[in-house]
Amino acid sequence: MTTLTDCTIASTATDNNNVKPLAEVIPTNSVQSPTTQRAPVPQGPRHKLITEADVQVCRLNHTRTIVSKIMNSRYLRRWECHKIVLDDNEMRSATPTGFMELAVPYSSIEDVHVVSRWDAGHKFCLRITIQDGSVLLQAKNAYIRDQWLHSIQWKRHIFRSERLLKNARRPEILVKEIKSLIDVSLITPIQDASVYRFPLDLVSDLLQENDEFLSKEFQETIIIALTPLLEKNHPTQEICDFFSKHCKDSPRSTLVIELFTPVVHRILKHNTDFGKYPRMRYFVQEYIQALNCQNDGLKVVTSLVKSMHGPGSTCPHPRVLPNLVAVCLAAIYNCYEERKHSSMENVNSDDFDQIEWENKLLCYVSMMETMSEFDDWRYILGSLLQPIPFPDDAIADSLFTSRMKVTIHNVSSDETCGVHQTLLGIREGKEGWFHLYCPGGIACDDDGQLWGVMLNTLMKCCCKRKKFLISISKMIGPVMLLALRDNYAAMEVLCSMLELEVVESHDMKMQMITTLQSTCEGKRMYAQLCEKQIAIKEMQQKGGPKKLTLPSKSTDLDLTRLLSSGCFGNLECLSLAFTQVTSTCAQDLIKLPSLRYLNLWSTQFGDQGLQTISEHLHKLQVLNLCETPVTDKGLSCLAAMKSLRKLNLNSTNLSALTFEGLKEKLPALQECDVRYTDAW
Repeated sequence: MTTLTDCTIASTATDNNNVKPLAEVIPTNSVQSPTTQRAPVPQGPRHKLITEADVQVCRLNHTRTIVSKIMNSRYLRRWECHKIVLDDNEMRSATPTGFMELAVPYSSIEDVHVVSRWDAGHKFCLRITIQDGSVLLQAKNAYIRDQWLHSIQWKRHIFRSERLLKNARRPEILVKEIKSLIDVSLITPIQDASVYRFPLDLVSDLLQENDEFLSKEFQETIIIALTPLLEKNHPTQEICDFFSKHCKDSPRSTLVIELFTPVVHRILKHNTDFGKYPRMRYFVQEYIQALNCQNDGLKVVTSLVKSMHGPGSTCPHPRVLPNLVAVCLAAIYNCYEERKHSSMENVNSDDFDQIEWENKLLCYVSMMETMSEFDDWRYILGSLLQPIPFPDDAIADSLFTSRMKVTIHNVSSDETCGVHQTLLGIREGKEGWFHLYCPGGIACDDDGQLWGVMLNTLMKCCCKRKKFLISISKMIGPVMLLALRDNYAAMEVLCSMLELEVVESHDMKMQMITTLQSTCEGKRMYAQLCEKQIAIKEMQQKGGPKKLTLPSKSTDLDLTRLLSSGCFGNLECLSLAFTQVTSTCAQDLIKLPSLRYLNLWSTQFGDQGLQTISEHLHKLQVLNLCETPVTDKGLSCLAAMKSLRKLNLNSTNLSALTFEGLKEKLPALQECDVRYTDAW
């Protein structure tokens, strides 16, 4: 006899070898294991459930005393071919004639067994004993014969079980029949979804009808009996309600930890839509709260999240994170709805437990903190939180926004472009976490420290662009405040705004310059900006070549050195084809005011470079991006270059949808090469 702990760990490990043992999820001293057995594995071949099929039929009328004589009588060995249908209540023929003119109700079947002794011409027979005789079925081989045998036995069993269970009124009888039903489901050779779904659905209906008169002891017995069925199946909505009630009423019960853990693991790994199964999500919420009620509850909940990810660098189950986030979002929403409802009804403070409410809220916030610690989860987590999917009451609550800072900080510190860009609004004009934690914002309680981390990460990456600087021009006050406090990223923003002429007001420009000169680092950065501007003006003076081609193997540094060596105000045509330049050279290209033709064929110029030049080179008419690593992300920015007449996107990652958008937004475009792309 195995213990329940062994059973639970084994079932979890079967689903995923990366899941930690249960002993690591909760403290072992809080568990006293009841005993149960794992689901037995059916022996021998498995059979698909027959619902209808053609078979040879012979019907015999006899008494019990002369059955052997009748079966050996040659006169009665006449066989008819029928399409036998196994309905819910009876076995019938699709063409009710001859031997099968009358259906055979399952209630009239006394026994079903294989006929072991038969002559050589009539092998593989099955005998169904009824009240007034026998029905013989003859199959083509032993496997099909056994398939009929087990299918009829299963149909007869579920008919009998349903009738008995729905008429049972005594709890002990009900529990006994439920266990019997489940035992047969676990050992039958029939391989069909209904083998597991029927007992679950039937028990669901019974629990809904009899929940009130079932004692706690009987409820726990039913839970233990159901566990083997749930190793490979989701619980029904009614069973989820039953489990939720048990979690809520007995959060420290050993069954919650021992039996519900593998069920919750399976739900989180394989559920695809909590919207269709809200009670399943509610069960997971109540299970998490039951864990939170254990000794050192937050640590137990955190261990659950870590066990769901697994010890590897990548979680092998893609549905785990979205399901965990869905549970947290729904639970946080319910927390604030509960508090709002209490305040509206003027509930006495003694009835509303503020400490319990805060513990529940912080439990789910802590889960998101743990999720944000995993590198492979951070992008999806940031994307799911990007629209700020929390109620207004949560955003206005200092407790919530203060604890969310850890999660947002982890996302902010990630150097991956796609991750930290989720801090911005999900679309233009929509505010994101970056705006929420801005100094002076509703969630800022740290004098802009977290916002400074966000600003630093964004400016180091692809956000050091004119478009981004324009979008935060309304935040110039907080930027100057951080610059006065020696924040490097804030000073870099001010210098970039001055360089790209984002701010038009002369007074504001002077205030920005004064702010920079108020610190030593700011003075140095402003002095470098002035020197750079002087060099750019010298380079942009009229004169120099109109056409320029760099040798192959040239790098970004070679281009920088070349452009800083003289005047290039007349440069209209620049070929960097087959060189080793990257998106970094875009910072030099935007300094060429007269550029009309740019050839980047077979270079490493990517999306970030395209985003930069699209904001500055508005006179560009011809652009060659053949065999470059650009994607739709960068190519979509070309819509801002209205002067483009010729565009070569041969052998790029262009999609048909982006190409159609470019054709609509570039009215001057006359020629576009899209060979060897998805738009070709």
